[in-house]
Amino acid sequence: MERHAFKPVAAWLTNWFYVRQPKSNTTSARRVNRAVMSKTKFIFTALLLVALIGLCLYLNRDWFATEPIQITHRVTPWLRITKRVDPASKANPVVFSFNKFYRFKEIKVVAVDEIATNKYAHPLWHLESPSNSVFTTTFTYGDRLRGMTPKVKGATPDPLEPGVNYRLLVETDKGPAAHDFSTTPRQ
Repeated sequence: MERHAFKPVAAWLTNWFYVRQPKSNTTSARRVNRAVMSKTKFIFTALLLVALIGLCLYLNRDWFATEPIQITHRVTPWLRITKRVDPASKANPVVFSFNKFYRFKEIKVVAVDEIATNKYAHPLWHLESPSNSVFTTTFTYGDRLRGMTPKVKGATPDPLEPGVNYRLLVETDKGPAAHDFSTTPRQ
């Protein structure tokens, strides 16, 4: 009994997809005896296949999307000992990290309050890449990045104020990104 459980399903599939050519008395027709699908069944099957492929692509569309640039920051009080930090700064250094290595075209830090009222806010720190910058995944506010120069020649980064909200604006080879941050007072 178990051997014949799938026999009706197999017979239904055979009848659905294939139409047998009628046998003739000629030997060439008897030898060939190919299975051929009718025109309407072929069109219906092709449309069903296209619809299933379209559904699979729609459900898995995130495979083809570009991954967004993810930026994180951390305030590091211990970093002021090891790195060259302005001694007059009232805030702890801030380190920015990215989800991948990026080649930056432009880096800018502005105050959130200022950019809310002025589209062309005064940047506290503004770097640009005249040609090619080095792939980078982490940097500290005010650092010199290889391949990048200040937008205004000789400009130095302004010190950050604790408790003030700032926005990091970056332009990479993969597109633009922004990240809001603030820092804490030095102890």
